[in-house]
Amino acid sequence: MAEITATMVKDLRDQTGAGMMDCKKALVEANGDMEAAVDWLRKKGLSAAAKKSGRVAADGLVAVASKGPKAAIVEVNAETDFVARNEAFQGFAKEVAQIALDTGADLESLKKQKHVDGATVEDKLTHHIATIGENMTIRRVAQLTVPQGIVASYVHNAVAPSLGKIGVLVALESSADAVKLQELGKQIAMHVAAARPEALTVADVDAKALERERSVLADQARASGKPEEIIAKMVEGRIRKYYEEVVLMEQVYVVDGETRISKVIENASKTLGAPVKLAGFVRYQLGEGIEKTADDFAAEVAKMAS
Repeated sequence: MAEITATMVKDLRDQTGAGMMDCKKALVEANGDMEAAVDWLRKKGLSAAAKKSGRVAADGLVAVASKGPKAAIVEVNAETDFVARNEAFQGFAKEVAQIALDTGADLESLKKQKHVDGATVEDKLTHHIATIGENMTIRRVAQLTVPQGIVASYVHNAVAPSLGKIGVLVALESSADAVKLQELGKQIAMHVAAARPEALTVADVDAKALERERSVLADQARASGKPEEIIAKMVEGRIRKYYEEVVLMEQVYVVDGETRISKVIENASKTLGAPVKLAGFVRYQLGEGIEKTADDFAAEVAKMAS
């Protein structure tokens, strides 16, 4: 049996909004597995959480760089927000994003690319670690390109141009006017920042995530005591609602609160006089999915004393 700590219970409560005792029981039933505990609470109707979202537990910056039909986004982590406000760190994050834009490199290749002063990106990172005195890492990188059109970028909570806590890229493939496409792309990127879609289309939804959602919804429906054929219809109805929450093309546009993104693109094609295709998006939120150990120093001292 896994040890269930107070920190684990608190984390589950923060994530689900369920009561402390319910969270503890869920963790016991799930043998300490946080994801399974979330599902247990949902099946019992004790949590409104629709999905597990990674806790932001690392600092640093998300940087974007774009030029016409291509753009790049990187996440560069540091230990504290103090370093994220450091001009040298900000300059490094910007330079890394620009190198990613110019080279189209994946993460490992990016680290081996030449920095502006001739050293590799990885060597420059090591230099900043030694100079600033905090551990840092280039965590992830992505690029989007289209054969014709634009890739718009947006940074939320910007601390400087192209640097912030949330970065978004949106690729629009079209022969329409580039300036008008940029305006549209910026609006959709702002929507992505707010709405947190997980997939572009229904076909792109992760199969495991969908199966997990079906399982939870089916168990919830069975608790009503209805026949299996009714349960199946209930689940399908709720899956459609799930798609509206996680699929970008199915989401309601946050700008007007009523039009689906798919319709926004369709209307834009008519307005701009040329077909517009939403070809892809990337959304990076600083530190998402990184677990930070929260050490209870007082408890540790008390344990040692006893």
